[in-house]
Amino acid sequence: MTHFLQDILRQPEELRRVIDLLSGPLSGSLHRAADEIKQARHVYFTGIGASWNAALGAGTLSYHAGRPVYLLDASELLYGSQIPAGSVLVILSRSGRSGEIQMLLEKAHAAAASVVGITNFADGALARNADISLVLPVAPDHGISVNTYVSLVAGAAALTTAVNERFDAELVSDLLRAIEVTERKIPRWQEQLAESSWLLPGATYYFLARGSSLASSNAGQLLWEEGVKMPAVALGTDMFRHGPQEVVTAGIRVAIWIDEKEREADYTVARELGRLGAQVMAIGSGLPAGLAELTIDLPSWPPGWRFLMDILPAQLAAERLASLSGVDCDSFRFASYVVEDVYGLFHN
Repeated sequence: MTHFLQDILRQPEELRRVIDLLSGPLSGSLHRAADEIKQARHVYFTGIGASWNAALGAGTLSYHAGRPVYLLDASELLYGSQIPAGSVLVILSRSGRSGEIQMLLEKAHAAAASVVGITNFADGALARNADISLVLPVAPDHGISVNTYVSLVAGAAALTTAVNERFDAELVSDLLRAIEVTERKIPRWQEQLAESSWLLPGATYYFLARGSSLASSNAGQLLWEEGVKMPAVALGTDMFRHGPQEVVTAGIRVAIWIDEKEREADYTVARELGRLGAQVMAIGSGLPAGLAELTIDLPSWPPGWRFLMDILPAQLAAERLASLSGVDCDSFRFASYVVEDVYGLFHN
């Protein structure tokens, strides 16, 4: 068993601990951070790498609640933006030590902006220098961000929900129940991936989603790049319809997360992709039979929270495809575990 798969399989237990932490010992800090956001005129959600994907999902969750936020990755916020005084920056970073994150902390404080840090390690610059820190300790992943990613997703989603005063005991109970059901489905998903022809070494892969699941489609792209060592593309489902569908050829592989509110629109895209010769993996709850080459049935989640774990089928798929491709998903060829410098491609 690869280290990558071991990390994937322990996610439910790690997430249970994170939810318990957010609803218990960290509850005071969570609600103080929510109060800061409610009082701020400008709110930014940011991160870089896998942490940026988590920020993207939480920002979209905030939009659903009618609370606009700015979504910029840490480098764009660092180099290309002026931060107004009195702003709140919600910075996500598993290590809290990435070069851009450390420089962004300095820029935020120089601009008289407040920082809410969501991170996995108490010894990182983000945890030590944020105005409010939500430290979510999980056992470090061997390489690819798996548990660190979904724990940041949980922290950011909890914060966004707390801003709307809905992170309560009933929601926590529903989340823990959904995590348990998800855990029980993992062996079936593994069987489906083993039996399906959707995973093909050397094929072209696209990942399509809407709303908060855009976090998962972008995370899926990164899993392909880091774990399978091959390119992939992540797009909003409707963005794909406005030109990029020209890439479709027989045999192209497409994963589509079916949106709860736009189900019929997504069904049409999935079916028409199939008619064009694409092999489709559809991920969603209660999907009709025959919708796609591979249909992954997700459990029901509290509204807006499905993106907490709807990345899991893509994680399992990336690990299996790496094996089929003869690729070592447990080693990075060029990347470092934490990118602390801000120039070039190699860790110096």
